[in-house]
Amino acid sequence: MISRTRIPRPPRNSGKRSRLPAAAVLALACGLLAACGGGAAGSAGKSITLYSGQHPQTTQALVNAFEQKTGINVNVRPNDEDMLADQILTEGSRSPADVFYTENSPPLEHLQELGLLSKVDPATLAHTPAKYNSPQGDWVGVSARVSVLIYNPALIPASQLPTGILQLAEPKYRGKLAIAPAETDFQSVVTSVLRADGKTAALSWLKSIKANAGSHVYPDNETIAADVNAGTVAFGVINQYYWYRLRAEIGAGRIHSKIVHFAAHDPGYVLDISGAAVLKSSKNQAAAQKFLAFLVSKQAQEIIGNPAKSISFEYPIASGVTTLAPETPLAQLKPYPITVGELGDGIAAIDLLREAGLL
Repeated sequence: MISRTRIPRPPRNSGKRSRLPAAAVLALACGLLAACGGGAAGSAGKSITLYSGQHPQTTQALVNAFEQKTGINVNVRPNDEDMLADQILTEGSRSPADVFYTENSPPLEHLQELGLLSKVDPATLAHTPAKYNSPQGDWVGVSARVSVLIYNPALIPASQLPTGILQLAEPKYRGKLAIAPAETDFQSVVTSVLRADGKTAALSWLKSIKANAGSHVYPDNETIAADVNAGTVAFGVINQYYWYRLRAEIGAGRIHSKIVHFAAHDPGYVLDISGAAVLKSSKNQAAAQKFLAFLVSKQAQEIIGNPAKSISFEYPIASGVTTLAPETPLAQLKPYPITVGELGDGIAAIDLLREAGLL
């Protein structure tokens, strides 16, 4: 058995750097306490357990709406998605998890390869474009985000930024670059570079960017976004929604950073898919399938696409819903042409990161 286990980092539900607007806090609290209207959310005897590697605000907003709509209670167990995938492997058929909800597709693909996922109802898969779903039909795509450069114009002008991912290895960026190699998001970029340029070039690139990053090898994208914005480091690689979340949390007046896309179709320009699956070991298959169907419904996709409801800033990808956030529309993005199947389980990228001394 190949484990995806890597260097531990704080779970995304830790509350780190998460300062919600008062209205959002009230909305989440109301959902948790079931005090904001009855709906169907009190039905006894119906419940599922959700292992969630998604951001807690997004997850809770979706869970609240699902519980009110269906009367099925959702027990959320949050953690880093790779840690949850390893936990599912350890638990085996005894796992209490009914649904696994991730930020990225590789952990889902890993479980799929091991035969641990149930087939998703075809009607549910039909809500999301096929290119964003499991090639085998074992998980459904829910939302998307894209890799970008975040930079501080006071430290580096836009004209001096790299336009391609391989340029991060150039000596002129030593001490200016921030990376988070333990992030599954970054591992997808590594997989993309592997596919485009091969293992030898990818390993050389990783060793060079490790040297360029120096002390700015961070545990997560939130830290990169905060430190670039604060002027601690000039620029870094993140997914676009971390910058939008930071702006929502601290206010536009305190944003000193900007984001920019890589050149069209560059291997660093990766579209990541968040997805969900039902565990084959689940004793609540019907209810779990209902949760997946809800995630790609118009109601749920509008929650994801409206930052005022979920603090998400991810791209909704199902039921024809588009984002309300002021960001480059999904249809206008020009990512590297790598499929979710080609991104695979991410293990080759993890192995290469370890070889380069970044994990």
